[in-house]
Amino acid sequence: MIFTLLQIELYKIFRKPRTYIGFAAIAIIVVLIQLALKADGPTWLKLMFSGMDDMFAIQDGNVLNGYFVCFLILNTLLIQVPLLVALVTGDMIAGEANMGTLRLLLTKPLSRTQILWAKFLAALLYTFILLIWMAILALFLSMAFFGTSDLLVNKSYTIIQFYVDAEGDDVFWRYLAAFGFAYAALCCVAALSFMLSVFAENSIGPIVTTMSIIIVCTIISTMDLPLFTKINPFLFTSYMTSWKGMFNMAVDENGAAIRGSVYSIRALAEAMAILVGHIALFFGVAWYAFRKKDILS
Repeated sequence: MIFTLLQIELYKIFRKPRTYIGFAAIAIIVVLIQLALKADGPTWLKLMFSGMDDMFAIQDGNVLNGYFVCFLILNTLLIQVPLLVALVTGDMIAGEANMGTLRLLLTKPLSRTQILWAKFLAALLYTFILLIWMAILALFLSMAFFGTSDLLVNKSYTIIQFYVDAEGDDVFWRYLAAFGFAYAALCCVAALSFMLSVFAENSIGPIVTTMSIIIVCTIISTMDLPLFTKINPFLFTSYMTSWKGMFNMAVDENGAAIRGSVYSIRALAEAMAILVGHIALFFGVAWYAFRKKDILS
């Protein structure tokens, strides 16, 4: 029964024109970045690494590769994707309430829990498909355009080099894990907008409220104030960029980077647990409210 409901909900999602806005926006942004780097990449690299010429030589053909381009795209695009997710998931319940079809749906011999689960799983599946689309364009298309080589990641006070050589590829698996963390973060956004959708009668409210919450929480996360410092560990927005942790190596007792390592497995596990906890909390609130909700429209 749930599988049939899931198919119906996916059909509802992908028959709406707004569903394809996210796919189109991602494609346009990614391709524009790739074309710009293809045309003026070497000039941009010299500007980016200016002042470091005395430390090491920058070879455009090695640095400007698919892995580097993908890292740049993810840093740029993952800030915008939550809006694209909320654009669809915030409409899951509120949209039907607005059209008057939610009341009709509840007359069917289905429990509210079954209906809610089907809609929520459809929202998560849409988020997954959107992320896969971004991975295909940002990672695989970049690899096809620019090839693969070592990845240089510029941190605050150092540059980390991840090798692609005869010993193996120490980058690709990091991207797979990074997209996994990105998916958890986007699912958190989807769960939040889905929860807000239960309380609304039109989709504009949940979408705008979701983005407002993300903006406010992100500001709190970035401001180094004593009160905000105490709140930060409990905000899901503090962990939305946890995927970057996959591009930070652990070091040995001599301070040398350990190939194939990650700086803090424990921190990444805690970040994932907090994101999953928020997803469960948001869905739990949505489930409780939906069961008690009077459907009048």
